[in-house]
Amino acid sequence: MARTIKVKMLALLAVFIAAPLSAFAQVPQDGAAAAAPPSVSAANETAGVPLLPQQLSAQCAVPTSEIAAPAPLPATIVRLEGNQPLRILAIGSSSTWGVGATSRRKNYPSQLEAMLERVLKTVPIEVVNRGVSGETAEATADRLRIEAALLRPDLVLWQVGTNDAVQRVSVESFERTVSETVAQLRKKNIDVVLVGLQYTPKYARDEHYFAIRDALKRVAAEHNALYVRRYQAMEYISKTKSNLQMMADDDFHLNDLGYQCMAEHIAHAMTANLFVRRRKPAS
Repeated sequence: MARTIKVKMLALLAVFIAAPLSAFAQVPQDGAAAAAPPSVSAANETAGVPLLPQQLSAQCAVPTSEIAAPAPLPATIVRLEGNQPLRILAIGSSSTWGVGATSRRKNYPSQLEAMLERVLKTVPIEVVNRGVSGETAEATADRLRIEAALLRPDLVLWQVGTNDAVQRVSVESFERTVSETVAQLRKKNIDVVLVGLQYTPKYARDEHYFAIRDALKRVAAEHNALYVRRYQAMEYISKTKSNLQMMADDDFHLNDLGYQCMAEHIAHAMTANLFVRRRKPAS
């Protein structure tokens, strides 16, 4: 019974986080269905989980379809349902390290950790930043094998693709590297979230840039991995909120607001997908 209540509680949490977005704008007409059952409210009060968790800010709000598609995070669900500490390894290049941010506290992993701590109050959250500026997928994959063995994370956030596109890494090599690494992590019972290429007008018409982006989408589909559509989300903000400045002075790396939106989108994608489970076909 306790496990059932906790799952319902976390499911309600995901709905609330998605609430401000247009894709979740429909409210159930049945009053009984719309209201939280007393048992869920009581469980929330006891566990200290807020009924109204952090929402996407006005600056960073985009339609859910521009952020991510549903995919399961089974290892993460087990940790949350057991109120066990959750260790997240954020790995990638300069967008992970935080080039362009005014301080380390403003990079996306630091902001993400604070957001998840506010949302999941009963679960200790640790986000370890292992970003290396300029790194391609192949170099990160080599490090990932070592970092995964040392840190034993429950979930890996792999921000990848931008440098491969800019450095003209072959699409075939990139796709093979990412696919093989995701498969290796999955065998170790580690959830993987792929964080896609960033949007920049400089490469908005670059065919190789789009080819690498498409390859990453194929890998995510092949492994049923959660894929954060960073390019689409950033492009949406750029075109609908042109008064916002999300880029640093070099017009390539993000600034503090850009990293805030990146963290919010990843937090939303993770939370909204916590309850998507793999279902075995009927025998």
